[in-house]
Amino acid sequence: MSKLLDEKDLKLLSLLQKNSNMSIKELAKRIGSPITTVYSRIRRLERLGIIKGYTAILDPVKLGFGTTAFILASFKYKIEKGGELVSQRAIARKIASLPGVQEVHIISGDWDILIKVKARDVQEVGRFVLDKLRLIEGIEKTLTCVVFDSAKESMELPLDLISKERGEEKG
Repeated sequence: MSKLLDEKDLKLLSLLQKNSNMSIKELAKRIGSPITTVYSRIRRLERLGIIKGYTAILDPVKLGFGTTAFILASFKYKIEKGGELVSQRAIARKIASLPGVQEVHIISGDWDILIKVKARDVQEVGRFVLDKLRLIEGIEKTLTCVVFDSAKESMELPLDLISKERGEEKG
């Protein structure tokens, strides 16, 4: 995918992921391109699916969701009733639809799924695990890790690595 992007695309993406509210005029000034060119580049990046959307980043603590938990879950591949096979993807989609769930990942190792949850407090995390997660058919066991402090939470991708790789390829 990075072959489709030039240095100006990468700089534009870097600016947008830091502040997607930046005006086209300011973006154009920062990357040294005309406004119409920047507008066209953004639309192209959206069409390619590289830019998936724009969103406001909310402060969970100020909104009362100060507790973060990561939950590992494993599941039974066969449900006892009738011996049906369980779809790991279907379980992941069901978990993803639950309120408070921010991320759901199918993972390798001793556990099958990793879930990130934001909640008001530890008791709410407990209710989520006991009253929602563990009631999903196929979930066998869970391990909950409550976050004490977060040094970094980000969706930013290290686009500078793509630029560095290109510099090494040219040399």
